[in-house]
Amino acid sequence: MASGSKGNVCYVETNNHKILIDIGTNIKYIKEKLLEMEVLIDDIDIILISHVHNDHIKALEQFIKKYKPYVYMTSLMLDELEDNHPIKKYNKLVLFNDDIYLDTLHIESIKTSHDTKDSKGFIVKENNKSVVYITDTGYLNQKYFSKLRDCNVYLFESNHDVEMLINGKYPQWLKDRVVGPYGHLSNRDAAIYLAKLIGTDTKKIILMHLSENNNTEEVALDTIKSVFLEYGINFDNISCANQNKKTEVVEL
Repeated sequence: MASGSKGNVCYVETNNHKILIDIGTNIKYIKEKLLEMEVLIDDIDIILISHVHNDHIKALEQFIKKYKPYVYMTSLMLDELEDNHPIKKYNKLVLFNDDIYLDTLHIESIKTSHDTKDSKGFIVKENNKSVVYITDTGYLNQKYFSKLRDCNVYLFESNHDVEMLINGKYPQWLKDRVVGPYGHLSNRDAAIYLAKLIGTDTKKIILMHLSENNNTEEVALDTIKSVFLEYGINFDNISCANQNKKTEVVEL
C-alpha cells in the first residue's frame, strides 16, 4: 500500500485474518487504500512489525488507540521504543521470537540486518501458498535460503543503484550507511538474491523501498532483468511498489 523512506505498509489477507505488515504512513491514508480494496480498517486484526524505525511504525500509536488489532513485535523492538509509548501497556501486544501459528496461518520470521536493535523479514504461509516480505536489510544470510526458496510472491527490497548513490548528493556517512551491512539492498544485490530464490511456483515479484534520490523504477527493473538474463532465468512478472499509491492486488 506504500513503500519508501516516507512510510511503509503492506496488506495481506488470508482465510481468517486481515494483516498489516508495518504501519508507517498515517491512518487516513491506510483507510483510503484499504477501501480501494473494499476492506474496512476496523477489520484489521493483526499488525506485524518488521522493525521500529518511524517509516515502519508511524501510525502505530494512533492505530492501537482507535482500533484493537493484535500487534506482533519482538522484545528487542519493544525495548527500542520510548518508555511512554502506549504499545508497552497495550493488552493485545504479542512478543514473538520465533514462528507464529494462528489456525491455518503460519508466519515464519527471519533475521534481517539493519541499523536497529532488531529487524525481521516474514514468510506468510497458508494452504501451500506463500508470500515473502523482506525490506530494510544490508544483506541476506544464506542460512535462510532454504526457507525462502520457491515462494509464490516476493515483496523484496531493491533500494538503490550503487552508481547513482555514489555520484549523488548524500553526505558520505549516509552513503556508507546505505551500502553497509546494516543498510539497504542495492538493485543488483536484490536481483542476485532473487535469482537464487525464485522457482517454478513463483508468480510475482514486487520490488520495494526504492530510493527517491538514488533509484528509479526503470533502473531497478532493468537491473533485475539483466541479472536474470545472466543467470538464465526467464521471469518477467515484476513490478515496483510506490511511495504514494498501492500496487495491484495479487491473489493466490
